[in-house]
Amino acid sequence: MAHCMSLYAYSSCLKTLFEIMPSTRNKKALPPVTDEALALIASWFRTLAEPSRLKILRALEEGGELNISELVEATGLTQANVSRHVQSLADAGMVGRRKEGLAVICFIADPSITELCDKVCGNLLKRLSQQVKKLGGA
Repeated sequence: MAHCMSLYAYSSCLKTLFEIMPSTRNKKALPPVTDEALALIASWFRTLAEPSRLKILRALEEGGELNISELVEATGLTQANVSRHVQSLADAGMVGRRKEGLAVICFIADPSITELCDKVCGNLLKRLSQQVKKLGGA
């Protein structure tokens, strides 16, 4: 990742982004956002653009804290892929890791990631349902 930032910095950027978004509905003036902040936000979202990483996040949401072997089993990915993607998720501050003996335990470090994924999934379900209705489906 070209830009590495702390969990706090990511959270601050996302908080700003989501505070801005609802105000567009009310036609209020938006606070300025620097190009650097937008680049950091885009980098954070790129981390989520990989389906394997979404599988890992979903497994952690459903299973709680899991070690790498449990993530391999839950996702069907190889150990090398799980480790690589967990590293990317950890770099973005979304997933945390700790060692217990020889095992690396992974967990969701930023609960807002779960809320974001739930909102996106709910929105997609709504949109798909509307498309099915338009096509004359159930």
